[in-house]
Amino acid sequence: MATTSSSVPLPRIESPALRAGSTLMLIAALGFIGYAVIFLVRNYTDSFLELGIGSNEVSVGKDQIVEFSPSLYHYIGHLHIAVSGFIAATGVAVAVLVWFGVRRGHLWALVGAVTAPVLGLVVALPAHYPNNFDTIGHLGLIYLAVVIFVAGTILCLKELLADGAAKR
Repeated sequence: MATTSSSVPLPRIESPALRAGSTLMLIAALGFIGYAVIFLVRNYTDSFLELGIGSNEVSVGKDQIVEFSPSLYHYIGHLHIAVSGFIAATGVAVAVLVWFGVRRGHLWALVGAVTAPVLGLVVALPAHYPNNFDTIGHLGLIYLAVVIFVAGTILCLKELLADGAAKR
């Protein structure tokens, strides 16, 4: 009777740095989702405009937009809905990559988890500055989530690069 040895690798034991870093990244991803929910809810309230955007940045509100052009109001609303959906989707994707990939030591998951929000921010943030939409009330929660995310990413990246056995 022949016996074979199993080639199934033993599960990797999570390091404290990966656990802490991935937890920070997860908190930030949940922050992205929370921001998207706020963004969506404001579309359906009298606030209408994005969080942190008021009369100093936009000279009219929901009622004036509707009065000026109902179709423009609906168009802006559809953009709010779409943007909130993409922000939430990015948050979900990052959360899944972090929790099921980065936490287990997969470098490819860290690359994906970092690339998705970075791409979104690189595209979205520059338009905020020339139009004076860069208020702390508007971007503050995103900045906070990014700082938490970067701290978690640094912890994880240091651990993954130090560990020559990082799963690719």
